[in-house]
Amino acid sequence: MCLLYIPAPLLSQTRVEKKVATKASGYGVTYSLPITSLIVNVEVIKEIRKAGPYYRYAEKYLGVKDAVTEDAVSYALGKVTLENKGIPNTDNTYTVEFKAGTVAPYVYLTDDGLLCSINADYTPPPAPPPHTAGTEAPDATTVNATAVFTEELLMAGSLARQAEVAAKQIYHIRESKMDILTGDADNLPPDGEAMKIVIKQLETQENALTALFTGTRSTETSYYDIRIIPQENLENEVLFRFSTKLGVLDADDLGGEPVYMNLTATEKAPELTPKEAEKKAKMKGIIYNVPGKAALEIKTVRNLLFKGETQIVQFGSYELLAPVMFEDKKKPVKVFFYPETGALKQIIQ
Repeated sequence: MCLLYIPAPLLSQTRVEKKVATKASGYGVTYSLPITSLIVNVEVIKEIRKAGPYYRYAEKYLGVKDAVTEDAVSYALGKVTLENKGIPNTDNTYTVEFKAGTVAPYVYLTDDGLLCSINADYTPPPAPPPHTAGTEAPDATTVNATAVFTEELLMAGSLARQAEVAAKQIYHIRESKMDILTGDADNLPPDGEAMKIVIKQLETQENALTALFTGTRSTETSYYDIRIIPQENLENEVLFRFSTKLGVLDADDLGGEPVYMNLTATEKAPELTPKEAEKKAKMKGIIYNVPGKAALEIKTVRNLLFKGETQIVQFGSYELLAPVMFEDKKKPVKVFFYPETGALKQIIQ
């Protein structure tokens, strides 16, 4: 098994190119069959906690019991997904050969030489949206809490006195909001839009002061990709390690908990005898893959993160399309393939 640890986002959308079989090329087009690589995408959520200066008084003055009491950073595993991504197998490179009388012989290949179609236009499916890192930060006004400090708060000597004054200011703001909403304020905003602006300003002040007691929490989301090229069944293979303090780590870094993969072939082609292999190698035609299948799990000691089934080219075999299929000028044949696996998709005549 081959492991490759790379940051997301993944590869760009597949590009395809039309190759025409001409006399100059001997009426042949060279292509590659893929081998299966599995890309495990891991979502990691980073939480940043910052304690407010008055956290010791959060429960006393505001009744808050879960205030942030110290600055800290922690990581959590989010969603784990799997992508089946074929990569060219340099040992399986062939040439699509056509006779000179074949009608409009052409082939579509991906930019790395994987077979898409023969005698048929091919449009790659739309690429999935790339994973983008996300950030959920506290309101900017919360960070600038000092902008709403009153003179009394700034002049308060001890931390305990500052907390008491800040709490009174919070309750005063709440009373002001309630008076405006109930119409009991002495100077009400002239219209509904002005009321929204005033309420918003009061909420901003309240949030900024409250954060001095409760602290702030923000999150950042990032993505990591681990590529696996399986050659056989896997049992408790360590993909990577994960730490709530450090995040995603290499498989050999003992600073984190291991994340395992189990992969078991559910459909596997029987091995050919030397005589069968020799006979098949002499056959002429357009070679394509018949992938096998495997069930897989990704898990930690305590949690199952992913479970599913996927096609594995390495567990399958190959077959051939006879060149004579493309020699009928009255009924030209169109053939489509799955470029990620090299499997036959559709034949249209």
